[in-house]
Amino acid sequence: MEWLKNLSNAIDYIESNLAAEISYDEAAKIACCSTYYFQRMFSYVAGISLSEYIRRRRMTQAAFQLQTTDSKVLEVALKYGYTSPTSFNRAFQSVHGISPISAKAQGSVLNAYPPIRFSVKIMGGNVMPYRVEEKEAMHIVGMRIPLTLNMEENQKNVPPFWEMTLKSSKFPEICNLSNKSPQGVLGITACQSLDEIYYYIAAATDKPVPKDMFEYEIPAATWVIFESDGYFKESIQSIFRRFLTEWLPFSGYVYAELPDIEVYPISEARPQAGHSEVWIAVKKEKGN
Repeated sequence: MEWLKNLSNAIDYIESNLAAEISYDEAAKIACCSTYYFQRMFSYVAGISLSEYIRRRRMTQAAFQLQTTDSKVLEVALKYGYTSPTSFNRAFQSVHGISPISAKAQGSVLNAYPPIRFSVKIMGGNVMPYRVEEKEAMHIVGMRIPLTLNMEENQKNVPPFWEMTLKSSKFPEICNLSNKSPQGVLGITACQSLDEIYYYIAAATDKPVPKDMFEYEIPAATWVIFESDGYFKESIQSIFRRFLTEWLPFSGYVYAELPDIEVYPISEARPQAGHSEVWIAVKKEKGN
């Protein structure tokens, strides 16, 4: 429950500063996690990136002001942090599909995005099988690409990286490396520091590191492991969302902010669906 409370408090901070500067660091501090992991978790819970959420909320408020007051477009743009009319116009159109000037006309159709609110609801029927395991440090080896603090950019870059790796001669090498738990081809997001964030396609192994590949050590941890059968992309996203909103608040654990591990079957083909696992590091909540 504490996690959802902290996240709600961070949303309240964002809402109270829509017409001021919003510090991602401050929002993360309120949510009791690092800036990177706050943005990452927010995107899973909300279904959109933090930057897109803020853009939508600001443009919603901007539209209300344009329609209900005599404020000039430039005044509204400056209020919501846009020093350039062009950038404000672009942001406004991306949300509403019309220009800020057109929004002043009676009968204009606009899109309102209400603020996110979190509440505990009684949900039924959808079982969420899991197991908890203690694991020693994992040594992983594979290919990697750099990520940034921009979640939208990361989400665009990871799928092409998978496509490129699957077609390359490196993929069979990665498959052959797998000889440690978790067995399979691993997709790993690792924030080593704010300047070193990587996505790995790798294997857990004790074999030597092949040329042009990278190694990384994941610390010993307690892992909650969720299994899924279905389309990989939808399954993985659904598991993370349910972990954060349904499992974590009542589990007695907190998110450990270690690399998240996606586990896929070893296959020479390029399957889009099948059996997969998600490994998420957790630690006991204080007081438990």
